[in-house]
Amino acid sequence: MGTAKRERQKANRQAKLERIDKEEKQQKARRTGIRLAVILPLAIAAVVLIGWLAGRGGDDDEAQATVPAVTDTLPGATTPATLPAVTVPGSSAQPTAFVYGDGECPATDGSTPQTQQFDKAFALCIDPTKTYSATIETNKGTIEVALEPADYPGTVNNFVSLARSKYYDGTICHRIIAEFVVQCGRPGGADTEARPGYTINEEIPVRPYKIGDLVMAKTSAPNSTGGQIFIITGNDGAALPPQYSIVGSITAGLDVAEAMEKAANPAADTSPLEEIKLIKVTITES
Repeated sequence: MGTAKRERQKANRQAKLERIDKEEKQQKARRTGIRLAVILPLAIAAVVLIGWLAGRGGDDDEAQATVPAVTDTLPGATTPATLPAVTVPGSSAQPTAFVYGDGECPATDGSTPQTQQFDKAFALCIDPTKTYSATIETNKGTIEVALEPADYPGTVNNFVSLARSKYYDGTICHRIIAEFVVQCGRPGGADTEARPGYTINEEIPVRPYKIGDLVMAKTSAPNSTGGQIFIITGNDGAALPPQYSIVGSITAGLDVAEAMEKAANPAADTSPLEEIKLIKVTITES
């Protein structure tokens, strides 16, 4: 009996050990399952995130390869900071806020006799809500310009009033530079320092300059715009800093401006190879 009892006890212990071992294995399996349930989604998410970031990097590389760099120079052109200034002799200072003068307005019907010297700047002579255009007759052909009074009322008022006073009629274009500007409107010729007798302050451009723009010249001093004008004929002109007041832009006759530009003298920026002249400037209001 003793031997049988010992055998049963031994069998019971073995069964108990096997049960304990089984339970430990089951617990280990459950713990492993829990860990996998937590780690696997995180691993998948990490893989997805890495793939997404890699894709983002590819897009950036493509953008960098296709979007031109923003630089302060133009291919094959002079740095804007060193471009020749579009200037007139002398200087004058006025308040930065635009101030109209109280000079008499010229007749709108063209009956005002030619006047090229004035005692003071013009009063407001135009209606900035109306449409204005200029027909510029030159010895190379005719140019049509749409003026921009809504954005530059003081500048357009000055140009229109001078044109209606026949200020520009018969004046030469004394300064022409290829790929830059054709500068005109100096009564008396290339050697005179004549000005209209007053200056006005500039109106900062609300858009970039472009080829075909009609713009007012000035000295290097602020608020020194007078009567001289220039037509932008090349990329160098379009790259000028925004210090010159826009009058308008050419709508017809850009080829005429290009023909005027061909008189540029590569040896000097003040002496065109042939005379380029403004015959008459007429204003249309509607």
